[in-house]
Amino acid sequence: MKRLLLGTCTLCLLIGLYACGGGGTSTATASTNTADSVSGTKTGGTIPLEVEKSELKFGFIKLTDMAPLAIAKELGFFEEEGLYVTIEAQANWKILLDRVINGELDGSHMLAGQPIGATIGFGTQAEIQTPYSMDLNGNGITVSNEIWKKMKSNVPMKDGKPIHPITADALKPVVEEYKSAGKDFNMGMVFPVSTHNYEIRYWLAAAGIKPGFYTKDDITGQQDADVLLSVTPPPQMPATLEAGTIYGYCVGEPWNQQAVFKGIGVPVTTNYDIWKNNPEKVFGMTKKFIKENPNTALAITKALIRAGKWLDKKENRSKAVAILSKPEYVGADEAVIANSMTGTFEFEKGDKRSMPDFNVFFRYNATYPYYSDGIWFLTQMRRWGQITEPKKDQWYHETIKNIYRPDIWMQAAKLLVKEGYLSENEIPKTDGYKPATKDFIDGNEYDGKNPVGYLNSFKIGLKDPAN
Repeated sequence: MKRLLLGTCTLCLLIGLYACGGGGTSTATASTNTADSVSGTKTGGTIPLEVEKSELKFGFIKLTDMAPLAIAKELGFFEEEGLYVTIEAQANWKILLDRVINGELDGSHMLAGQPIGATIGFGTQAEIQTPYSMDLNGNGITVSNEIWKKMKSNVPMKDGKPIHPITADALKPVVEEYKSAGKDFNMGMVFPVSTHNYEIRYWLAAAGIKPGFYTKDDITGQQDADVLLSVTPPPQMPATLEAGTIYGYCVGEPWNQQAVFKGIGVPVTTNYDIWKNNPEKVFGMTKKFIKENPNTALAITKALIRAGKWLDKKENRSKAVAILSKPEYVGADEAVIANSMTGTFEFEKGDKRSMPDFNVFFRYNATYPYYSDGIWFLTQMRRWGQITEPKKDQWYHETIKNIYRPDIWMQAAKLLVKEGYLSENEIPKTDGYKPATKDFIDGNEYDGKNPVGYLNSFKIGLKDPAN
C-alpha cells in the first residue's frame, strides 16, 4: 500500500513539474515564431507557451481605459497563459514611464504617444515598443461652468439643447475676451506626448486658436499661444478646475463625468468627434524586455486581446464597471464610471446622450497597432515643435516600425484563432496602414502614407519641405 501511495505521489509530482515547465521558473529558448513556441494544434482552450518570465508587474493610471489589464487579471486570462501578474496604480505618466525603463515595471498601460516620444528622445530617451492598442476614443474636453456660460451663446441649439459636435469656434470669442483684458487663458492636459495634448491642440487650432509651440529652448509648449496648456495628472483635473487654476481640460474618463457629477464643469466635446475612432492608450514594454522575453510578450498580448474582446460585449460592461470601481483599479463611484462605459455620455447636467462608441476595446480592429496611427502622433509632434527638425516621409515610416509591433499582435491573434478565442474575420487584412480618412472635426484628410503632405495641410503649425 505504501509503495502504491509513493508511486502515485511521484506521478503527481512529475505531472505538476511538467505542467510548470519543469520547475518553478520557465527556461524556454523558443522564439516568437509560433512553430517553435506552440505544442499541439488543438482548438478550444489555451495552447501553452513556454514563457521566459512568469511573475510580472504592470503599471497603470486610474482611468477607465486601463480596463483590459484589470479584466485580463480578474478573469484569469493572464493565468491561463502561465503569467502571474501584479497591477499597480502609478502617480503620474512620467513616474510610470521611468519605472518601465528602469525595470521596476515589466510593462504598462501607456499613452499612445509615450513609446513614440521616448524612442525619438522627446523628454526621456528609451526604446519602448507596443504590440497592443488598448482602446479607441475615451477622452473629453471639459470647461468650467463660468466658461460654458460664456460659450453657450455661441453654440447652435436644437430643441433647447446644444448641437454636437461643439467646435472651438464657440470658445474663440471667450479666449479673445480674456486676451483683451490681459488675462491668461489656462487649460490642462495630462502629459506633453499624450493624445489629450494633441487632441485639444487640434480642436483649438481648427478654430484658429493658437495652442502654442515647443522649441529647442522652451519645452513648455506655450510659445506664441492664445491658450496656455499645462500638465495636470488625470485624477487631479476636477479639483484643479474647481480651484480656478485652469478653465478647462482634456482628459480620459471618469474625470469628465466627475466634473458633471460634482457640478463644477461641462464637457463640450469628446475625442470621438475630434478624430473618430482614434487610438488612445497602448500597452508598452521596453524593446530589451521583448527581445529577452519574446514568448512572454506574446502571451501578454494574447491575454489582452481576449480582455478587449470580452469588454466589447455589451452584456459584460456592467460587470466591468463594478471591477473598475474597486479602489485598486480606478476607484471612482460605479455611477460615474457607468456614465461613459455603458454607452452613454453626459454633457450638461441631465443632457445624457447615447454614445455607444465612446469606449471601444475591440471593435474596428481596436487592438491592432496600426503604423498609420503612430505616424499621426509623429506628425503632431512635428506640427507643434516637439520634433525640432524637418523630416522626410521615409523617416516617419522607419521610425514607427521600430516602435509599433503588429507582427507580435498577428502571431498572438493566430494562436487565439487556433485556440477558438478569435475567428479569422477578426484579424485585419492590412499592410499596417489604415485607408485615408476625413473623420476629423475639421474634415481635413489624413493619409498615413503621406505624413509630410498632411503636416503641410494645416493653417496653424510648422511646415516641412515637400519630399
